Amino acid sequence: MTTQKIAIVTGAGTGVGRAASLALMKIGYTVVLAGRRLNMLEETQKLGADTGGKSLAVSSDMADPASIAALFARTMEKYGRLDLLFNNAGMGTPAMPFEDLKLDQWQAVVDTNLTAPFLCTQHAFRIMKDQTPRGGRIINNGSISAHAPRPFSSAYTSTKHAITGLTKATNLDGRAYDIAVGQIDIGNAATPMTDRMVNGPGVLQPDGTSKQEPRMDAKAVGDAVAYMAGLPLDANVLFMTVMATKMPFVGRG
Repeated sequence: MTTQKIAIVTGAGTGVGRAASLALMKIGYTVVLAGRRLNMLEETQKLGADTGGKSLAVSSDMADPASIAALFARTMEKYGRLDLLFNNAGMGTPAMPFEDLKLDQWQAVVDTNLTAPFLCTQHAFRIMKDQTPRGGRIINNGSISAHAPRPFSSAYTSTKHAITGLTKATNLDGRAYDIAVGQIDIGNAATPMTDRMVNGPGVLQPDGTSKQEPRMDAKAVGDAVAYMAGLPLDANVLFMTVMATKMPFVGRG
């Protein structure tokens, strides 16, 4: 059985997932890169390999329980253990009045942002509790929206608040098996998903206006995930907020 430290990162093809994957490779993790677009995962893989990082790209759909199960089965087949899971993949809906949100839009966000982390965490628990050495670490991407909503974001905000509950409950349940669970709440990392914050009129504000917002380099998030991942299992960051210093969060609304 390998003595490497093995991590799974969901949504590893772009943005925060890519930054975290590269940071984890830099500190010695072999990273299983999970996401829907294999070409983007392979790009992350190449960036890591250029600096000596090791990874495996696995095309995975977080809205499909069978695909999630196959991801963890492939990881065990290849490496025989799992030391870290970063539940990062997520999605939202276009901004719209709450009463106009369609049920299928709500369900799509819940499936990806909440049900998928639930299923991934279950698979990780089953592996981590029975492996030798026992235990591991799970990090959930909570987002600033786990604290405060943006206008017209009920589906996304609801799932991110729920992730906080999942983090607390699984942290408690994981104690018996040396599984440490924590959450990183990210605000305005510079990724393709946040380009709208700096282009055109920017993003909608609570007072009904739109404005551009400051962002931070996604590498800062990757480095924070690597810090959490580098702790011994008898220490845990339960919650960490990493945000653009000047973004409108403190006092939002």
